[in-house]
Amino acid sequence: MEMREIKKILESIPDVLFFDERLQWHNANLSAYKPVLHQYGNISKVMIYGIELLENDALPLPLNYYRIDHHNKDSTNVSSLEQVAEILNIKLTWEQQLIAANDRGYIPAMQQLGASPKEIQQIRLRDRMSQGVTEEDELLAKKAIENSIIEQGVIVVESESNRFSPICDRLYPYEKLLIYTDDELMYYGKGKERLPAHFDSEVNAGKMFHGGGSDGYFGTAKGVYPLKEIIRLKNKIIQLIHK
Repeated sequence: MEMREIKKILESIPDVLFFDERLQWHNANLSAYKPVLHQYGNISKVMIYGIELLENDALPLPLNYYRIDHHNKDSTNVSSLEQVAEILNIKLTWEQQLIAANDRGYIPAMQQLGASPKEIQQIRLRDRMSQGVTEEDELLAKKAIENSIIEQGVIVVESESNRFSPICDRLYPYEKLLIYTDDELMYYGKGKERLPAHFDSEVNAGKMFHGGGSDGYFGTAKGVYPLKEIIRLKNKIIQLIHK
């Protein structure tokens, strides 16, 4: 939803040229925009901004390239939507502020901003729709929750769908939540800040990622690890969180 809102803003400004390869979280690589970097790179008075794109050392960055992100090493930044607004010197509407807060810090961030329960519910529903969550995903979320277990204080949910937001929204408020499928895993909640340092090499390799502040989220990229390794990581994360 944040990316869609950023696109709407860029479309409304004549002097901005933007490119959208319609990438998803698992394939959001800067290399997809290699032709753009070649065409506009190192040109004076031209600035290139890449939004939440994974950079590769094999792809040299032009001197006029700037990263917009709030994940991993950039997790202390404000949301990408807020960064874009600052660069363009525009003021976000109340709705856009809620979208930014939701992306940066989920429901707690919207509550801190002063959003009403109805506004939060609407933003969460729109966010799930933007992610492509279907009615089947919603039904699978209910089924997964019914079969969830608690391991050392962590709610553990094995999901048949790779759409985790319906599970998170139904279980909120939670303190510690771990959701996994046969090829990806995500942890949400307290103790998350202990994980990035332990898995630093995996994060730097693009196999894992994190964001959302100290009680945010930490997870694996989709399809990187087989089920056996996902189970091992699940147990390791629970152990680290429990300490």
